[in-house]
Amino acid sequence: MPILRMLAALLALTVAAPAAAYWEYTHKMVASIAWSEVKPETRVRLRAILRDGGLLETAECPTATLEQASLWADCIKPLGDRFSYQSSWHYQNVNVCKPFSLKEACKDGNCVSAQIERNARLLADPKLPKRERVIALAYLVHFVGDLAQPMHGGDRGDLGGNQVPVAYGVVAGRTNLHGIWDGWIPERAVTSPPGGLKGLLSGVSPAEKARLAGGTVEDWSRDAWENSRDLAYTSILGDPCRKLGKDERPVLTEEKLQALIPPVRRQVLAGGLRLARMLDDALLLGKAPERRRSGS
Repeated sequence: MPILRMLAALLALTVAAPAAAYWEYTHKMVASIAWSEVKPETRVRLRAILRDGGLLETAECPTATLEQASLWADCIKPLGDRFSYQSSWHYQNVNVCKPFSLKEACKDGNCVSAQIERNARLLADPKLPKRERVIALAYLVHFVGDLAQPMHGGDRGDLGGNQVPVAYGVVAGRTNLHGIWDGWIPERAVTSPPGGLKGLLSGVSPAEKARLAGGTVEDWSRDAWENSRDLAYTSILGDPCRKLGKDERPVLTEEKLQALIPPVRRQVLAGGLRLARMLDDALLLGKAPERRRSGS
């Protein structure tokens, strides 16, 4: 009987594992939170923009809903030269072992925070061609989700944790720090009771929503950098700047994972609320972040 229970548990973990891009579920959740929190007039304008998704000519990567649009920037990666320019826009490798600074990580605007600001400006401009605004919306939804993932906002010269091997559950020898934060950890956090959209929003006061949605994109970048250092690296290494020993593969235990679930849920919620605020600002007020000075 114990063997049968163990096999059932392993099967459950395997079935629950995302099939492709691990971060898809949480990107959709950020979009769902934003859709539920934007003003009704914003939803009307979002539907109008999303109806023009065919102009993108990416039938394999639909944008008919905000949830679908949240996946578009990842879905188009296999399309090669058409969209190869966007590869560095999904992250910013701000060194967690140095004082916070976006200057080097966001050189020439090729980083996730600069692209959030840029696409918010494009979305806020009603004079732009319809196709450009659909692209701006899809990028904005995706990149705000990316910035809610700590390993897209900080690293220590290890490609956002991709070079830090980590053992976790049934993927003990086949994943790394970036991988578990891209999917395993946030998906476990978001589905833990009370799970889903209603679960994440339950018990959150209007004042707390406003606090989580507040701040600038640079403030959110600092949050991601701090979470990368204090949650992601520290949970695995103790000292976030400690070098790994030869052949060392730190273990993400169930105890460590349980401790991470509340702050990860909070960060996913913050991503959705921040996105809602940006969509309201862009589509109702024509308001977007000012252009950042190059290199700052």
